[in-house]
Amino acid sequence: MTANWESFSAAEPELAKRIEDRFGAYVHHVLATLRKDGSPRTTGLEVRFLNGEFWLGMMPGSMKARDLQRDPRFSIMANPGAGTEMAGGDARISGRAVEVTDPAERALYVGEVQPPDPDAFHLFRVELTDVVRTFIENDELVVESWQPGAGLRRVSRT
Repeated sequence: MTANWESFSAAEPELAKRIEDRFGAYVHHVLATLRKDGSPRTTGLEVRFLNGEFWLGMMPGSMKARDLQRDPRFSIMANPGAGTEMAGGDARISGRAVEVTDPAERALYVGEVQPPDPDAFHLFRVELTDVVRTFIENDELVVESWQPGAGLRRVSRT
């Protein structure tokens, strides 16, 4: 089961806002995809939250784009930043990346983002399977996780 960003935000607005803020704190994040042989590949990536969707844009012919075209499963972790504080906690989004080729849908993204070459990039819309936020609260490690159909789960450990 999957969901888009809009349906997740409607179900869990507070967590969605925290995740968006965490990703918004930095431009570059870490994307994990699967290589042809099934081994993991991690690369840097910029993301966007626009028009109720979570978007991944990539250079034409990039290995990460090829990975997603072959196997759409991915996980992306928000940039942890400098030092050890990780203000706002750790944020991760996993799901399936669906390549967008429809000119009208691409035009909406291009109008908002204005990439250097509006015709030369891969655009993927995300279908969420898992959203996780990990943080420290009152000297406890707290993990909030959401999955479509399962809702929000919160676990604390000392």
